[in-house]
Amino acid sequence: MGDITCNGNGNGNGNGNGHGNGNAQRKSCWYEEEIEENLRWCFALNSILHTGATQFQDIQLLDTKPFGKALVIDGKLQSAEIDEFIYHESLVHPPLLHHPNPKTVFIMGGGEGSTARELLRHKSVEKVVMCDIDEEVVEFCKSYLAVNIDAFCDPRLELIINDARAELQKKEDKYDVIIGDLADPIEGGPCYQLYTKNFYELTVKPKLKHGGIFVTQAGPAGVFSHTEVFSCIFNTLKQVFKYVVPYSAHIPSYADIWGWVMASDYPISLSPDELDLRMKQRINGENRYLDGKTFVAASTLSKAVRKSLDDETHVYTEDSARFIYGHGNGKHYDA
Repeated sequence: MGDITCNGNGNGNGNGNGHGNGNAQRKSCWYEEEIEENLRWCFALNSILHTGATQFQDIQLLDTKPFGKALVIDGKLQSAEIDEFIYHESLVHPPLLHHPNPKTVFIMGGGEGSTARELLRHKSVEKVVMCDIDEEVVEFCKSYLAVNIDAFCDPRLELIINDARAELQKKEDKYDVIIGDLADPIEGGPCYQLYTKNFYELTVKPKLKHGGIFVTQAGPAGVFSHTEVFSCIFNTLKQVFKYVVPYSAHIPSYADIWGWVMASDYPISLSPDELDLRMKQRINGENRYLDGKTFVAASTLSKAVRKSLDDETHVYTEDSARFIYGHGNGKHYDA
């Protein structure tokens, strides 16, 4: 869980060598996140913009010194202003670029609006449905994250407040791309049911059009952290889709490598030059992080991670769920 601490340290040290510390009174507030039982990650804060609990999750909006504004849900940093472009470009552009002509997209989660922002840069996209269960999170992000104001106002965006599974099941619509921009699967959190084989097989796959592609964020993917959920999400999707592509990138504010998994029943294979050409033809503006070579590098995993993925046998189900370290507030909905 994430904690905020404020302290004042009187550091009036004179060491006899003419090197005195002039900071007689140094006050600072810090955000601290417990990544593992014996590992914590902390950084200094300018201010606390909001802290509270919604119907489903604990939420904090922080103004941090190293990473700008940051959204924290259930004690886990979800997105930081200074480097969120790495996460969202990696989540959005690979599936849309590998699709021959993406027009309709469904976002599971994505309440902060950054995923919609990246999707709406694609010239072919005619409709984006963003379905987030937590209206308070969406409203907080509308108020504080000015970078996404245009996305929320775009007429192509349809915002729905609902459980993504229920919404997909009741809609008759099918989509070219479905994106899982969900909170991490943590015990007691509201989202872990949306990483299961049953959900992928019975809800997601039937809602993809011919040539459709699914992508999900898949948790930490570092040399030591990828066995928490990344490897079993990959293996679970392999049970459902014919072609599955795992990839990863370093996110500084997460203090780790992060993973995504893309899946389809149609081949997912473009060269760096083909990806670059599609970016030039299809996307308004220029990416800050992702290009063809970057994606090829991202999908070339380390030897240790590749071996784990090859050897993984666990299939993610509601009865055999895996979680990243941490715990939600237990207020999850009845799915």
